[in-house]
Amino acid sequence: PTNPPARVLVVTHTEGFRHSSIPIAESTIAALGERSGFFTASFCRTRDDVVRMLTPSGLTGFDALVFANTTGNLGVPDLVAVLYWIREGHGFAGMHSASDTYHESPAYSDMLGNEFRTHGDQSTVDAIVENTSHPAASPLAPRFRVFDEIYKFTKANRGSVTMLLSLDRHPADGLPEAGQPEDLPLAWAKNHGQGRVFYTALGHREDVWENRLYQQHILGGIQWVLRR
Repeated sequence: PTNPPARVLVVTHTEGFRHSSIPIAESTIAALGERSGFFTASFCRTRDDVVRMLTPSGLTGFDALVFANTTGNLGVPDLVAVLYWIREGHGFAGMHSASDTYHESPAYSDMLGNEFRTHGDQSTVDAIVENTSHPAASPLAPRFRVFDEIYKFTKANRGSVTMLLSLDRHPADGLPEAGQPEDLPLAWAKNHGQGRVFYTALGHREDVWENRLYQQHILGGIQWVLRR
């Protein structure tokens, strides 16, 4: 890239469940930025970091936020101001439990495009690639087979997002509806005001983060929210 790399703030603080894959998520995102030349990653890891960095002044100079397996109410001093920062033309990328974050804030799940509801046992799925022209989806075409923890969401959001990956049936995850046909979202892209949002439900497991195709998936998503 001829442009100087963008600056991305990667948030891995958790107030709920903490994924053991977070260290590999951090190193993977940093390496993807470095190898591609598209961005450099800084990290927001603790409650103190959140209070200091996730403010309008703390975000000065950053181009996008990445919520990598965040959970719960992170303690952002003014969440509305951060959502406004995205709306003003910045990027947001969320992986896996970014949708298990700020359940008490409809404005956050509206920005993200959905909200985590439940999951069953980890299972193998064949994710359908819905949009082969999108950089977060094209490397995975025509289908992406992956073993991971598969999220179910509070709503079918197909009409309000650009669907990137979906399932056409419930995973074999031990829940009562396992194997039943259903249109289930798995990854999508959307606008939030002037800003861009990418989300993937995948990324529970360490080996998913180490999967080259998954890495292309999230790199494409970050690249897209950065307009690179």
